[in-house]
Amino acid sequence: MDVIGLIERYYEPDSPAYSLLLIHSRLVAEKALQVAARMSLPGLDFTFIAEAALLHDIGIFLTDEPLLGCSGSHPYIAHGYLGRELLEREGFPVHAMVCERHVGTGLTVADIVEGNLPIPRRSMAPVTLEEQIICFADKFFSKKKRTLLKEKTVPEIRKEMTRYGASKLQQFDEWLILFKEPTDGYRL
Repeated sequence: MDVIGLIERYYEPDSPAYSLLLIHSRLVAEKALQVAARMSLPGLDFTFIAEAALLHDIGIFLTDEPLLGCSGSHPYIAHGYLGRELLEREGFPVHAMVCERHVGTGLTVADIVEGNLPIPRRSMAPVTLEEQIICFADKFFSKKKRTLLKEKTVPEIRKEMTRYGASKLQQFDEWLILFKEPTDGYRL
């Protein structure tokens, strides 16, 4: 799979959105591969994790997010399912599911209905271990220019997760344990 070539079908290589997407996605891929290596479970697909992590945000160009250099017509929350649709059209249905299922710690139908979110009403929570690893790794990196290269700390992520409810924080905490993430002395 030519991941960079695929991204370049949709992003101009000299655009701010392309640069931001590649930097963010490479950091997420690196973190996801570190998590997978710590797990050392037979059957984990490291190639898939690397590819899917690089593609997880491919749908951002379809959103109206000027700070990211994106001028699409959809709200940012839609980038996951839009990325899924794009990768399905490209013939990568398994990678496509990572796009849809990486937002937050995953979105349930109840989350979508209760939040009146402008996205399809279906479960968008990570299912496979690889999907969960990529979703988890994504929480450690922002796409904001001033903090793009800085890995967030566990307390910073936990503080962010509280805005989305106790169940999202609980999911993140469960992943901390499952993925054996160092917490730098932070106690859960």
